[in-house]
Order: sequence, then structure tokens, then C-alpha cells
Amino acid sequence: MNQSYPSVLLENAVEEFAKLPGIGKKTAMRLVLFLLRQDNAMVEKFSHALVTLKREVKYCKVCHNISDTEVCHICSTPSRDSAVICVVENIRDVMAVENTGQFRGLYHVLGGVVSPMDGIGPSDLQIESLVARVEAGGVEEVILALSSTMEGDTTNFYIYRKLHHTGVKVSVIARGISIGDELEYTDEVTLGRSIVGRTPFK
Repeated sequence: MNQSYPSVLLENAVEEFAKLPGIGKKTAMRLVLFLLRQDNAMVEKFSHALVTLKREVKYCKVCHNISDTEVCHICSTPSRDSAVICVVENIRDVMAVENTGQFRGLYHVLGGVVSPMDGIGPSDLQIESLVARVEAGGVEEVILALSSTMEGDTTNFYIYRKLHHTGVKVSVIARGISIGDELEYTDEVTLGRSIVGRTPFK
């Protein structure tokens, strides 16, 4: 049964919110009605933050993490260990690893994993730029910290093959993370131990 809206404006707002991941029509309606009850200044601040984010956010030209500047604060911090690169699927995974407090190296955000079923191949990811970083020298170890799914394992193997000629040490996070688990949902203690207890990729 279709929802009957008292206002086209309300319907349009609900439809837009419902396009967000994990937001159904009922939740969208609650969010829209909440915003409708707020004063204009709050709603304008909310919408301004979203528009500004979309227009002005940058991606680090080194690691592809979200940044306010051309090079993110992690890549530009001298105290970070530039000889170790942790390869992750997305920006949420950078945040998850950082929250463990166990890693002081740099990152490389792939922007996804190889998934033929979804039409995502190696050329759709930031793999060539990773190879270029390693070939430029100064990197001693690459840690593959992808989710322990079939797609994650496929991507691990592809990267390992692409880096083989460089002679750099390639390791994978320990399997304290259950098979099929997404990295971002792993608790910080388990994820931290997995980074510290990484093993050579075979």
C-alpha cells in the first residue's frame, strides 16, 4: 500500500532520505519530521555541512584517504613510519585501524576490492598507485588489511603478485578476524592484535 503524503514537499524530502543506505521509508519519515520541527538555523547548518563536504572534500594524493588538504594529516606527519604501508579497502577501515592505536605506519586506500560479480576489476581500484609507491623506494613492508572474504582474499593475492618483483615484504593481518567478517565491524582489541600479529603472505 502506497504512503499517502499530505504534502508533495514532505514526500520529496522523504524520498531523498530513503535513498541513503540502511534508511527505509519509515526512518526517512522520522528524520524529515525531526528536521521540520527544528529551527531554520539548525536545518541550514545541517544542509550547509553536507553541501560543503561534497564540494570541498579532497582525497589525499598519496594514500587516497579523505582529507581537507592535498596530502592528509597521516601522510604528512613526520613521526609516522613511512617504511610500512597498511592497505585497506576504504576510509572507514583507516578509521578502524587508527582507533586501535597499534599502527604507526602509513595507509593506502584501495577504494574497494576485486569483485567480478559487481563488475569491479583491478583497474577500478588504486592498485597501480600502490605499486608506484613501493617502486619509488623507501617501503620495507606492505600489510594487507582487507576483510577476510573471498573478494578480500582475491585482492590480497592480486596485490601480492603485482608487488612480487619489488622484493618488498608483504604480510597479512592475523586471522583473529573471523572468515567473512568486515574489518570496520571488528572490535578494536581484536583488530589491534591482528595488526600486531600479522604474518607473511603466502
